[in-house]
Amino acid sequence: MGKYKVIQVGCGKMSAYTMKYALDKGYEIVGALDISSELIGKDIGNVLGNGDTGVVIEDIANLNDLISRVKPDIAIVTTTSLIGELDEILTTLASNGVNAITTCEEAFYPSVSNPILTEKLDKLAKDNNCTITGTGYQDVFWGNLIYTLGGATHTITKIKGSSSYNVEDYGIALAKAHGAGLSKEEFDKTIAAADNISDNERQELINNGTYTPSYMWNVVPWLADRFGLSLIRMTQKCVPIIAEEDIDSSTLGTTIKKGFATGMSAIVCGETKEGIVIEAECIGKVYGENDVDTNAWTIEGEPSTSVVITKPDTVRLTCASVVNRIEDVILSNPGYVPTSQMGEIEYINR
Repeated sequence: MGKYKVIQVGCGKMSAYTMKYALDKGYEIVGALDISSELIGKDIGNVLGNGDTGVVIEDIANLNDLISRVKPDIAIVTTTSLIGELDEILTTLASNGVNAITTCEEAFYPSVSNPILTEKLDKLAKDNNCTITGTGYQDVFWGNLIYTLGGATHTITKIKGSSSYNVEDYGIALAKAHGAGLSKEEFDKTIAAADNISDNERQELINNGTYTPSYMWNVVPWLADRFGLSLIRMTQKCVPIIAEEDIDSSTLGTTIKKGFATGMSAIVCGETKEGIVIEAECIGKVYGENDVDTNAWTIEGEPSTSVVITKPDTVRLTCASVVNRIEDVILSNPGYVPTSQMGEIEYINR
């Protein structure tokens, strides 16, 4: 391995770990960008919680110029949950031949929710000999872990999973995407309304790039791809989680009143040509005092197997997954390549 050069795009909560872990594994952070006036102009040491490094956070508008100056091998993008909001950033990176790895949840398998943008980025990456992918906590705990369990199973009839996480840990974009702070009426009008449509209406939204998927919408087809299954239909239902008492949100900078949404539960069900059903639920909300992260999956078949992980450190697991995938991305075939096509994620021993 050479000493690959990394730029960090987005210097919020997640980047403190992605940059630290990248440095710990021998990568060189050569640039960083953000949109916040509070961060622009500061050394990344302020994010890392240590002394100055000589790398100053720049305005995201300087991305093209930064690439020309530092010539990075790869960009770590930790900014938003929807790939449409990353169009300009990923287009700039791919146009310059810079590999990109992002924690954007939709980017985990975006062809099922925004095929036009995915195809555009795939072509750009192939034309400029670089690779784009999405990864994070789901790569292992909603993906390869379940695939490994399948390796010890004779026949599978259903794959079923549920995972919960605190939206406070991931920043304001994710909290808002889960409807945190909305009234039930606002939630129903903005988030739940996307589910009250026919399959044809949903497909029309997907085809024109205006569909808003829950996180499991991009996990179910990832699993199908990994297991070699052919999806024939998917459905999604989002339900608000309503606060039973007032609860403070540091990320939103407000108190969510009793009766308002703290987040949501989203259930995605996928039917396959082979008859195997994949059902996945994610529960993302502002946690109360006694809430903890959980991750539970069951493979129903012969034999049936369940695995439950209690209190996973989802933020640090997400960031470690990103860093452990860096070389997979750099060495991958060019194009938009989901990690379902990169093999198992591995521990980097250095």
